[in-house]
Amino acid sequence: MIPLLGRDSRFPPVERALAHPNGLLAAGGDLSPARLLEAYRHGIFPWFSEGEPILWWSPDPRMVLIPDEFNCSHSLRKTLRRGTFEVRTDTAFEAVMHACAAPRAGQNGTWIHEEMVAAYCELHRMGYAHSVESWHNGELVGGLYGMALGRMFYGESMFSRKTDASKTALAHLAAQLHHWGFGLIDCQMNTAHLASLGAKEIPRAEFLARVRTLVEQPPLTGPWRLDSSPP
Repeated sequence: MIPLLGRDSRFPPVERALAHPNGLLAAGGDLSPARLLEAYRHGIFPWFSEGEPILWWSPDPRMVLIPDEFNCSHSLRKTLRRGTFEVRTDTAFEAVMHACAAPRAGQNGTWIHEEMVAAYCELHRMGYAHSVESWHNGELVGGLYGMALGRMFYGESMFSRKTDASKTALAHLAAQLHHWGFGLIDCQMNTAHLASLGAKEIPRAEFLARVRTLVEQPPLTGPWRLDSSPP
């Protein structure tokens, strides 16, 4: 059994998360800014389908990408050199979320429903949530969004409507975060796609130890603007 959170309940220790399904820690609570910020500070994130109770997760191991270990393939390097996409930050946050929520092959429904969109848009207005966007001929064709606390970035989702559009956004994000001294990009769960980009699994205890240090470092304020490019 997992704990049911009341409005004022605190999260249980992440060590109590279930092994099956991996990382399920608690249910209930709300998606208020205070609740979400508290969750991320402790390596916890929400993931649930529309109409279900809010579910909170902290898997072990944890998939992470160290910013300067982003794996840039030969084909992606050519795309970056050609300047195929214009990369912007924080100019279309809600549009990026809705694009990430669009149906995908082999998936039934989405966990990025309107309750989640509203919650993260509020965090975006507060300066915690950010988007990195790939544009082509004035059209949004790829990108990602996530949360930043201190010098820790928590990736949430990405989408692509043209080849290399989301990878271009991630390449620029990784370069910028390395330039700013961010130590980790949280990728949450292992996928072959993330592994191909340089992400790797680390034990949850190691992840949390690094998070505790990174979230206490000076935060960046205001909308993000890129001043570094992928090498």
